[in-house]
Amino acid sequence: MNILYGLLEPDSGEIFIDEKQVKFNGPKDAIEAGIGMVHQHFMLAGPLTVTENIILGSEPEGGLFLDYKKARSFVVELSERYGLKVDPDARIDSISVGLAQRVEILKTLYRGARIIVLDEPTAVLTPQEVGDLLKIMDKLRKDGVTIVFISHKLREVKRITDEITVIRAGKTIGTRATRDVDENEIARMMVGREVSFKVDKKPCESREVKISVSGLEAHNDKGLKCLKNLSFQIRRGEVFAIAGVEGNGQSELLDVLGGMRTPSGGSIKLFDKDMKETDITGSSPYQIYDNRVAHIPEDRHKRGLQLKFSVKENLVTSLIHKWPFANLFGMINSGAINKNAADKISGFDIRCGSAEINAQNLSGGNQQKIVIARELSKQPEFIIIAQPTRGVDIGAIEFIHKKIIELRDSGVAILLISAELSEIINLSDRIGVIYNGELLEVMDAAEASEEKLGLLMVGVSKKNTDGGKVSDKNA
Repeated sequence: MNILYGLLEPDSGEIFIDEKQVKFNGPKDAIEAGIGMVHQHFMLAGPLTVTENIILGSEPEGGLFLDYKKARSFVVELSERYGLKVDPDARIDSISVGLAQRVEILKTLYRGARIIVLDEPTAVLTPQEVGDLLKIMDKLRKDGVTIVFISHKLREVKRITDEITVIRAGKTIGTRATRDVDENEIARMMVGREVSFKVDKKPCESREVKISVSGLEAHNDKGLKCLKNLSFQIRRGEVFAIAGVEGNGQSELLDVLGGMRTPSGGSIKLFDKDMKETDITGSSPYQIYDNRVAHIPEDRHKRGLQLKFSVKENLVTSLIHKWPFANLFGMINSGAINKNAADKISGFDIRCGSAEINAQNLSGGNQQKIVIARELSKQPEFIIIAQPTRGVDIGAIEFIHKKIIELRDSGVAILLISAELSEIINLSDRIGVIYNGELLEVMDAAEASEEKLGLLMVGVSKKNTDGGKVSDKNA
């Protein structure tokens, strides 16, 4: 896709558009040929408005100055034509991920794209936003736009595409008409073997409480209360999942539990096997992690990796000051770091070619495996796992799910936060639904369905429904 967009030059091969051979010396050539690209990690300027981001580099001029009014009217007309509703004056850093993706699509349409490449477009979206995006794609297709949809989410691939090409290890495995293949066959082509979509786990064994969160309250970066009297407990050998539409306090909860945000009320207590408690409320990340807590963050790029560091360096960040990677005098043990890298690359099937390669050059799935391998090196008793399979391939998803169940079966207490409802239902023992900073309801996973969780996620609960009708407040 980077070759198609002019970011890389091919060593061999040809590209034809409308039966005419083309060669790109950069993205400008690709854009002029009618190609638009929406990257998995958006290329937007946070301090600028929606309108300013869309026109950036192709600004309509009014004499010597930018004609902002004209640009804004272009954006409004485009958004209405394609059903991509956005606020043209909103700053990018104040809008949701789903709206930011709409801005990226509008940016390509503004430049006249008739071929749009979407790289893992649903990886960071809520279920509701995914539905909206697929409707938008249908509308674009009917308007004559060609879409290259890169994804590992087979349900969405089946729903939106006309034809599927599978590539593995840089080679084309095959092309099929979508109507002629099922999800199992696509997965087989992707991974090269049978893939199990079912998570096998034995019933949860009731053990002692590992973590107790009581009356937790916190404020977000804007000073608004985002966690309200939040309380739950997680036992050893249990997966407790929290489901919710993004922006309802999950990120702040992760920050508080990881020591990156100070709570304004409530307590967080850890217990050893003799039920001796340790209060970690307001502790620093190092203090929390020294209590056998590990954290797989929701954004591996911002919180999980140093992208310009090598694979072997990323496998020891937050561990580099400890034995065997450093001695009592703080001297680094390169031999131990190299051995650790070799062990983890082999044990977690990290496909990197070399431990010296920078993490930024790896696929999303292999980047995620680095984070998981490092965090499990801490031999945690409690682990916070957020969006564990976001933007990773089918094979990596299967691997990560097995690791989570292995942790659970070994007696580790697990907090799981995911936007994938099927993942939550398959992996968890109990599920809590968060809405507007509060836990609306906690249930056994066996009682949950995607429909039931979906209603709770938008605030519809037994308390605010009457005869099956949603109250005005939640309509």
